[in-house]
Amino acid sequence: MTAKALEPQPIRIGLLASEPVRVAGLASIFDLPAQHDQKQLVPVVGSMLDLLANRFIAYLVVDLHSLPSGLDALEAARRTRPDIHSIVIGPEGDDELVVRSIIAGARAYLGQSAGPQTIREAIEVVTAGSIWAPRRLLCHVIDRLLKTASVTPVSDNSQLTPREEQVLELILRAHSTREIAARLGIGQRTVKAYVGRLMRKTGVDDRVKLSMSALKRSLLPTNGDRGGNAGTNR
Repeated sequence: MTAKALEPQPIRIGLLASEPVRVAGLASIFDLPAQHDQKQLVPVVGSMLDLLANRFIAYLVVDLHSLPSGLDALEAARRTRPDIHSIVIGPEGDDELVVRSIIAGARAYLGQSAGPQTIREAIEVVTAGSIWAPRRLLCHVIDRLLKTASVTPVSDNSQLTPREEQVLELILRAHSTREIAARLGIGQRTVKAYVGRLMRKTGVDDRVKLSMSALKRSLLPTNGDRGGNAGTNR
């Protein structure tokens, strides 16, 4: 196997915006240095049809300000390519729009005033498997999804270890993989391994569905019943 074959493949991020200046500004974000454990991020500019047809694109940045039909485009992308995760940049102060964007498939929502570093960090959080959104709004998203979506039944092997309970509780509080690792004093890869185990135990395939399943099935015991402590690693 050659050294080139061993190199991690870059992550291609589709950029969906109608204004050339805005596209150039978004593309410049990828010139910023990445975290040491982050794969190379490569921007791909194109129309909605072109980006959705590109099977190498797994993430999409949608600028709602440049696209009057941005939310419709987001919902169309979800229907056409449910495997694509979107990062939305839109108006600030519109909580309903944030909630609707996340329900429509967005994994991040940033206001128009967000700087390049913040947008880059949000993209990295999403590509790492987490969600970037105002935490106070995530409970509203989960409430709506619980009312309309069917949750996959939890398997018989759903009993959680103390460490899995800690990780799940932090996921429900909308902490990123990096934040969970820092709080629990473990590596990000270890956190991802716990998340994978939680998903297998609950029969879901992403963190939003994991949160829904945990809330509906009451997977976390009350504080009085919870064993272990922050230093337990199981």
